[in-house]
Amino acid sequence: MTDYKEVRTTQTEQGKEHRINTFKATQLIWLLLSILEGLIGLRFIFKLIGVNAENAFAQFLYGITNIFVAPFATLTGTPSAGGMQLEFSSLIAMLVYALVAWAVERLIWVIFYRPRGAVEGVTKTTTIDGGKSS
Repeated sequence: MTDYKEVRTTQTEQGKEHRINTFKATQLIWLLLSILEGLIGLRFIFKLIGVNAENAFAQFLYGITNIFVAPFATLTGTPSAGGMQLEFSSLIAMLVYALVAWAVERLIWVIFYRPRGAVEGVTKTTTIDGGKSS
């Protein structure tokens, strides 16, 4: 039978966990923004096509998104015709929240991100013949 040699190298890197946590925090910001943008975008489409406001799902969606669209509700008028509305305040809210999320994400990245450090603690394990260590 052919002898084989297996080499495993383990190394630790300073700041790796900190970088992973920073990455996770920024990804969480983008996830929350995506959910919010999706809900407000759905609200915009519902208003645009004149969805029945008495529908339970529409009421639920409007109830959730009213909180986020309310600060922008009086910035512009809302043209309407035949039950359909072109709600510019939803579009403005989407833009503002995207800019705020981007700014917060960049701020977290600048404050907490640590560049790659030197590799430390390199351990090398060599195995020959399927179990004999050297």
